[in-house]
Amino acid sequence: MAAEFVGRGWGVVGTVRGGGTPLHDLAAEQPGRVEIAMLDMTDQGQIQALRDRLAGRGFDVVFINAGVVNRRPSDTMAEVATDEFLHVMATNVLGAMRAVEAFGALVRPDGVIGVMSSGQGSIANNANGVNDVYRASKAALNQAMASYAGRHKDERAMVLMAPGWIRTELGGPGAPVGVEEAVPQIVDVLLDQRGIPGLRFLDRQGRTALW
Repeated sequence: MAAEFVGRGWGVVGTVRGGGTPLHDLAAEQPGRVEIAMLDMTDQGQIQALRDRLAGRGFDVVFINAGVVNRRPSDTMAEVATDEFLHVMATNVLGAMRAVEAFGALVRPDGVIGVMSSGQGSIANNANGVNDVYRASKAALNQAMASYAGRHKDERAMVLMAPGWIRTELGGPGAPVGVEEAVPQIVDVLLDQRGIPGLRFLDRQGRTALW
């Protein structure tokens, strides 16, 4: 997504947890266009430190894209280890929402706050009951974001993105859609929402996803 925005002429501040990432490669290729910050989103102190560092700056788009899955996605709630469950929830819900709370205030009034959700967070669409822990985390994320939106509904646009099944490290090699196809669509949807206050749960074609 950083590369897509840079390719469209935008400047990007991107976060990583370590060195030697593709974002570092992009920064080397695009000097002055990409700024890198270290951030582990499960560390509240790091979130606050970065928020303090960015204070006074304005952003058109803030997009929170962090997510993990438990080691055996087929585990039910009865089978998943407690520490795995807590790690998924701390990353996918608590970390993501702490980042929204911290960085959302830096978004300009006509900008957009985006969060990577999932169609698996849809309760209405849960017909087969697999990926219980991941599904629960994304449903919780959607609910937490709805609470945030209730407090900030007239301030700026907010998007929960359900991107579909994509060939990423998380999605795996069997996914039908590649990053090169999906990312431009995701960016289009985010940018189209600017200036329209309120929260929407959308797929990468801009269609409303079922809650």
